[in-house]
Amino acid sequence: MTAGIAVFDRRSGTFSHRLNTDLRFRSASVVKLLIALDRLADFRTPEGISRDERQRLGLMLRSSDDGVASRYWESEGGPAVLTRTAGRLGLRGLRPPPPEFPGHWGYTGLTAADTVRIYRHLLEDAPGWVRELVLGELRAATPLGTDGFDQRFGIPSAFRRPWAVKQGWSGFGGPREPVLHTTGTVGEDDRCVVAVLTRHPAGTGYRTAGARVTALCGGLAVPGAAATG
Repeated sequence: MTAGIAVFDRRSGTFSHRLNTDLRFRSASVVKLLIALDRLADFRTPEGISRDERQRLGLMLRSSDDGVASRYWESEGGPAVLTRTAGRLGLRGLRPPPPEFPGHWGYTGLTAADTVRIYRHLLEDAPGWVRELVLGELRAATPLGTDGFDQRFGIPSAFRRPWAVKQGWSGFGGPREPVLHTTGTVGEDDRCVVAVLTRHPAGTGYRTAGARVTALCGGLAVPGAAATG
């Protein structure tokens, strides 16, 4: 397993754990955070968002719905979503999907360092209503994604609430090396931002990879977190 890890303690303003923070991984569904932030930037207030759109955004964030993400990716200009958010959030390692995978938003290149920047933007810079909307959905992450995959690996299994998570998975059952990511905030007042991005040998099963990621999270120094074990 190859991992990129960043744990940022917002109380002290320091990292308690860093490993390969600038190593780029396929983002899988973690990029849905940027898709949501890009779309929400079109609204000045939450009152401008229709009930249907609010439901779509919620489904994409809490249950990692791919269909909603694909529709936003297409309607909002595909890689332009990344250009806009990278500039606005100061994401230095973000890369668009490679030319051989056009339209595959999950092939966006993402680092652990930039993942921490995304959450810090939400917590420290985004309008309050954007922060509440996005993190509210991540706190209500469903046990299963709409594709049936179990989202409870990593942060949700290693730490007691409160937490807010956006998980990502890609490549299981195929010829490529699968990736499995757990990202979010942990602790009271979202004290720590945790980003654990992992890549596994081709052929690794989803449950095996999930157990590895959960064990990895359990061994991290996350100030203020309460372990489940």
